[in-house]
Amino acid sequence: MAYKITQDCANCGVCEPECPNKAISEGSETYVIDPARCTECVGYYDEPQCAAVCPVDACVPDPEHRETKEQLLAKKERLSN
Repeated sequence: MAYKITQDCANCGVCEPECPNKAISEGSETYVIDPARCTECVGYYDEPQCAAVCPVDACVPDPEHRETKEQLLAKKERLSN
């Protein structure tokens, strides 16, 4: 499943450069994650980098965008081309 950024976001921006898919951008109130680009870092890292670096734990799984590991790997391949 894709990740999302909650309202707890401190707008520090540390997550944005860590995303290998450029899925994170600055929103109107907080940073946001584009679920069409989020692969949970599958195929890149062992864990989602946004969650790993977030100082306030605002990057969490988004239950509205559930995907299998195979789907996430396929998305990674599409985005890489």
